[in-house]
Amino acid sequence: MPVNRRTVLKGAAALAAAGFAAEAFALPASAATLAPPPAFPSGIELYQQAYVNWSGEIDLADVWTCAPATPADVVTVANWAHANGYRVRPKGMSHGWSPTLLPAGADVSKVVLVDLTRNLKSIQVGSSSVTVQAGATIDQLTVALENAGKGLAALTAPGNLTVGGVLAIGAHGSAVPATGETRIPGTSYGTLSNLVLSLTVVAWNGTAYALKTYTRTQPDIAAFLVHLGRAFVVSATLQVGTNTRLRCQSFYDIPTATLFGAPGTGGRTLSSYLNSSGRVEAIWFPFTDRPWLKVWTIAPTKPVLSKTVTAPYAYTFANFLTPEQSNFLSKIVKGDVSGTPAFQNLQISIVGSGLIVTGTWDIWGWSKNSLLYVQPTTLRIVEAGYAVLTSRANAQRVVHEFYVKYQERITAYQAQGKFPMNGPVEIRVTGVDAPAEVAGGGVSPQLSAARPRPDHPEWDTVVWLDMGTIPGTPECDAFYADMEAWIVANYSGSYATVRPEWSKAWAVTPSGAWTDNATLTGRIPQSLRAGQPSGDNWDTARATLNAADPHRIFSNTFLDVLLP
Repeated sequence: MPVNRRTVLKGAAALAAAGFAAEAFALPASAATLAPPPAFPSGIELYQQAYVNWSGEIDLADVWTCAPATPADVVTVANWAHANGYRVRPKGMSHGWSPTLLPAGADVSKVVLVDLTRNLKSIQVGSSSVTVQAGATIDQLTVALENAGKGLAALTAPGNLTVGGVLAIGAHGSAVPATGETRIPGTSYGTLSNLVLSLTVVAWNGTAYALKTYTRTQPDIAAFLVHLGRAFVVSATLQVGTNTRLRCQSFYDIPTATLFGAPGTGGRTLSSYLNSSGRVEAIWFPFTDRPWLKVWTIAPTKPVLSKTVTAPYAYTFANFLTPEQSNFLSKIVKGDVSGTPAFQNLQISIVGSGLIVTGTWDIWGWSKNSLLYVQPTTLRIVEAGYAVLTSRANAQRVVHEFYVKYQERITAYQAQGKFPMNGPVEIRVTGVDAPAEVAGGGVSPQLSAARPRPDHPEWDTVVWLDMGTIPGTPECDAFYADMEAWIVANYSGSYATVRPEWSKAWAVTPSGAWTDNATLTGRIPQSLRAGQPSGDNWDTARATLNAADPHRIFSNTFLDVLLP
């Protein structure tokens, strides 16, 4: 992915401070500078707007965008696109890295984005489920659920994500059952896609595009539960459980070598917290010796030492750009990366002091209020992400081996005066997308990174390994390529397997993310064929999605390679 480093870094700093306000500016069709799409359906709002993804690496200045008022309007736009040779892409909050919506430098002359966030965001909560349109955000959904006494077992860290976007890539939180824990009916330890009971999509019916609803027990829904942008979901019904109060404790006094220690070493290891609480997230800044560990524990009554929180985003210190961060960005723009170790130590010191100043090292409240913590104003980084499917017993081994290798590689780069990594490593742990956790049963998502392997029923756990850095940092792509090659080779055989975390960077070469064609067309599809039944795997999903959209109006040039 060729990106101008200077432009990206300047943009990352500005956008982090402004919260991507630039993307909000829109020119109505009457004032647009682009040639209008021919015979675009009247009555559907159409405007010209920039598209920028989370890290600023995909920055398209002028794209036609429309805001349908109803699902029927989406169908109208789809049939118009088919008749006029256009492609339509469902647009949410643009919080992603991978080019599943639009690739960097894409020709958008015959593309219309469909913004679902303006109108298609209704939420109807029932006794054990919620029906939500694709444009509603996780923030909006969790408020509606909490008001009805409902909640989810785990959540994405940001709430400014659309439900449609979350389901498209199989987004996840961090939760496995603690020792002795009984799963709350209606919840799941897998991705949010595993909560789906039914989906309504726009699909080809043989003569035109139309709305079609699939239920969780229908085989074809397996392709749509995680579809990577190769389909258009307008609404979903999700199962939900009774809401819980959670205690979230933050620790920053555990040595990294202890938390990520070898299996069997004992003490305050990550697996010890998995056993006691089930919900953990470790954030480790390179060149530091103490990570930020968050541990969530189900706590129906308030612990004496906890601070009650009644709204999410308690960690205010993590959601703005400090002068020191801005200065570091400026130095990287000039090619000076020597300050990376000092910057990383500053980052963890901000966490430590921030937790103390805000009194948030031990908080308690309804689930969303401690699970949601990343806001649009946080420093924008890029992350390479991988899902390691393994057994619960091997989770500590996965983390330890990754830590040792990552430490070895950043040290080797440092010896050459290179500092490709200046963002955190984030480690989360979930269950798999088990159909047994779905009310009434059903199929598993064929394209989910957390899909179970029937040939390895002991692989019940997914360890998510994310490596962050500021976009455009010198040597970052070479570092990512090194680590990806090792991750794929190391977590293999009867021990584990690796799949991409779809929203992040993967298929990396020194030329950039998503540029390894052999991985895109070979290893990744094979990772979702291996161990799956014939007629229920990657190829089945591709065939189902192609049948639902034979004219490929719900695609782009990147998806034409990944899911031809």
